[in-house]
Amino acid sequence: MPTPPLPDPSHTSLAPATGDWLSARATAWQLSRDRLELGPIPLVMGILNVTPDSFSDGGRFYTVQNAVDRALEMEDAGAAILDIGGESTRPYSQGIDDGEELRRVVPVLEKLQGRLSAPISIDTTKASVARAAMGLGAQIINDVSGLEADPEMLSVAVTTRAGVCAMHRQGTPQTMQDNPTYDHCVLEILEYLRRRDRELIEHGISAERICLDPGVGFGKTHEHNLELVRSASVFHYLRRPILIGHSRKGFIAKLLGSKDIDRTFGTVGVSLALASHRVQILRVHDVAAHVQALNLFHASGG
Repeated sequence: MPTPPLPDPSHTSLAPATGDWLSARATAWQLSRDRLELGPIPLVMGILNVTPDSFSDGGRFYTVQNAVDRALEMEDAGAAILDIGGESTRPYSQGIDDGEELRRVVPVLEKLQGRLSAPISIDTTKASVARAAMGLGAQIINDVSGLEADPEMLSVAVTTRAGVCAMHRQGTPQTMQDNPTYDHCVLEILEYLRRRDRELIEHGISAERICLDPGVGFGKTHEHNLELVRSASVFHYLRRPILIGHSRKGFIAKLLGSKDIDRTFGTVGVSLALASHRVQILRVHDVAAHVQALNLFHASGG
């Protein structure tokens, strides 16, 4: 079925086109070994931050044993993917070098070998970290720079046959929230992802291995983030699996009226909205709450 044409950029919302965009929705994602079937319910990707400074759970799973226990707990709760990261990408975070990032993630990956059936994703912008993780059983490279920060990352993705998730961001963690500006947020991000998808294929990454992420919270205002959620179905135009990581982010606290509020319930609310747009993968902290809510949403006709 042909992909529907892009809408007029003057439209303030792309959400009414939901039915048309669903005709282009991807139904599988090929990883280095496994193939994920993408049905009507979003797959839950569990977040495991092996960091002292991530915005929501920094330090909670910083020790190797705590991280391993958390990974096993998330799989038991129904996580379809485990996303392990050793460097915080929160706004204004300071980067770390390859050696420190490897020191954080390699012991966890070593301890998890043979203990998980869910595929592991490595959340990194560094080729050396991605290469080490793939050698220790990871199957996905989840790169918030769209595989642009490290010129060696494309080669690692090709040679390891990894599934890749390329994300859009405006700026870097040190600058991205200073003054994010777009003429038309959704269409500009859509165009970036379309161009980046083509470039990844030209460099030898097969289309079936590519997943795309519009980058909620990365160089966007609260209103930009809401625009992306409201118009999430338009990203099916790209014919790739769509991953969205909105969990506990600032726009949720803004909407709820307090930066100190528990953002779990607000995150689940946004997840159900994204499920109605048939987004294929949701990257979240609270796996059990999401698995239960999404299953009931689907069983109830959502």
